[in-house]
Amino acid sequence: MRQTLSFGTVLLPIILALVEGAKKSFPIKKNLIPTLAVVIGLFIGFAASPFTDLDVTLRLWAGGLAGLSATGLFEVFNIRKGVTKGGEA
Repeated sequence: MRQTLSFGTVLLPIILALVEGAKKSFPIKKNLIPTLAVVIGLFIGFAASPFTDLDVTLRLWAGGLAGLSATGLFEVFNIRKGVTKGGEA
């Protein structure tokens, strides 16, 4: 489990950069960005077989978790201006 989480930690900034690049390059709906991050994470996790000795299942888990974490990490540092749907600032 420790190897899987370590591998996911390595994948996280790569996935974050790829998702940001995709957002800048293509018009993507905001509600599809987390799904895109998970799909990219799964793909990168699967394709990383030459770099780790983890089996496919653990690499896919690490990629999926890293994709979800990349979305959360972006939202933590994203400073939004304006009000919410309820009207609060």
